[in-house]
Amino acid sequence: MYKALRDLPAPQGLYDPSYEHDSCGIGFVVNVKGKKSYDIIDSALRILENLKHRGAEGADALSGDGAGILVQIPHHFFVRECNVLGFLLPKEGDYGVGVIFAHMYEDFRMKQMKEFEEIVESEGQKVLGWREVPIDESIIGKVAKLVVLVLCRSSLKRIKSSKPLWILRENYM
Repeated sequence: MYKALRDLPAPQGLYDPSYEHDSCGIGFVVNVKGKKSYDIIDSALRILENLKHRGAEGADALSGDGAGILVQIPHHFFVRECNVLGFLLPKEGDYGVGVIFAHMYEDFRMKQMKEFEEIVESEGQKVLGWREVPIDESIIGKVAKLVVLVLCRSSLKRIKSSKPLWILRENYM
């Protein structure tokens, strides 16, 4: 049926054409050997730019739908940034990163961050510090500027006897 209607290949290996509806507007770029490379990021950004056909922009054409790319933790970059902020990161693989789309008003944002830290600590982890992610508002649309949030990144240290960091992702995403 799928091949006749949509010219899709028959099911084979991990591929099943009945799942084709799940991947509209998604692209993946990886190095199957796990090699880190800027070319992967460059290709992912090119895919993102070419997804315009899915209607991912607002009426002002500069306000998108928030689509982006997911990358590995850039350890060396984070070490440098955290040193500037006055806290040290453990060795690569012994920490995770949490992100909060926080309120634009500082008093509300501080409450959000405090609650996040309490949740992290209740799971046996430790928040090492925070970094506000810089946003270049000169390139976003008028509609997006009306609702812009503060993007806060936390560094989480895994306590050896605690649950793995994926527990947080599983429970609080």
